[in-house]
Amino acid sequence: MSLPVIPFSRPFRSANESRNLDAVLASGHVHGDGPFTESATERLQGISGAQNVLLTSSCTHALEMTSLLLGLTVGDEVILPSFTFPSAATAIALTGAVPVFVDIDAASGNIDPSLIEAAITSRTKALSIVHYGGVAVDMDEIIRISDEHGLPFVEDNAHALGAMWKGLHLGTLGSLGTQSFHDTKNVHSGEGGALLINDEALLERAEIIREKGTDRSRFLRGQVDKYTWNDIGSSYLMSELNAAVLDSQLSEFDTIQGLRHAVWNRYSSELLEWSEDVGVRRMFVDSDRKHTAHVFYLVMPDHDQQTALLAHLRKHGIVGTFHYIPLDSSPAGLRLGRTPYACASSLDFSRRLVRLPLWAGLSESDVTRVIEAVKSFRPLAGTKG
Repeated sequence: MSLPVIPFSRPFRSANESRNLDAVLASGHVHGDGPFTESATERLQGISGAQNVLLTSSCTHALEMTSLLLGLTVGDEVILPSFTFPSAATAIALTGAVPVFVDIDAASGNIDPSLIEAAITSRTKALSIVHYGGVAVDMDEIIRISDEHGLPFVEDNAHALGAMWKGLHLGTLGSLGTQSFHDTKNVHSGEGGALLINDEALLERAEIIREKGTDRSRFLRGQVDKYTWNDIGSSYLMSELNAAVLDSQLSEFDTIQGLRHAVWNRYSSELLEWSEDVGVRRMFVDSDRKHTAHVFYLVMPDHDQQTALLAHLRKHGIVGTFHYIPLDSSPAGLRLGRTPYACASSLDFSRRLVRLPLWAGLSESDVTRVIEAVKSFRPLAGTKG
């Protein structure tokens, strides 16, 4: 009899989701800016360390808001890593600005700060960095480059809620930070996101952009007696139904993180000997960084071994995966972006990465199944190292 398939990811079910949803439906207030929006926002402020938080309908929309707040326009350029999710580049291209793709540090999957300055031109308006896997970029260098060149930076913190760098919260170091609450993330609302506004000068306009270009937020606070159209914007507001789920999830944040770290730690320790024996690199986190256990990955010796391990896992009823296709080589990236030099490390990382199942609630026995399946894999002859 075959064992059940172990999925790559499964959304966490928090205790109060159904009760919260029932309360929203009974109240008749299902659009945004209700009591669960307020509660979830307060919880998120505490977890993220950000003073100003706006819930959004997705992280993609939060990224779009950053482009509008930074005033990007046709011909401007924003530097970002090639190895990331397309939303980061789409949010730039929608304004007519050009995403400029920079290669990664293959040890972490994060943008390589040493390559950024060579990509800066007179058209560069900002930097967009991603804390891949919930592990901080080298922020000393990012902050130095930002200060010396007068360039604001956005932190795409989709993987990194609760992560820290030298005791500082990720998402609060740049002018703006974005969060994702897609159901693949540690904490979710099905679909959802948030904008962290660390530059106070951007807060009032952020509220307007989020509310279809109106000053409705001020109206709801009683600061004006009617609201009107003030600026460009869109419907970026999270619904109260999604906020109700998010509020329940955030109330169990420490529990979720504890469960995920337990899985991550088992993978890291119990695959150590195997990985050294067969020449596979395990995900590693420097001691000055607190990570989120969002992903656990292995870097295989080459692309053939990546393909072989993923197939091996499937035979054992385990769903592993890889990502991303580097944006500089994608159809849209070639058409809409600029790549000052080949992003060779991004391509190599994408072609060797294997992510293992990791979610809160993954049972001890299933973690054991994954570990045993991985340890039973041996690289093809002639490919070690």
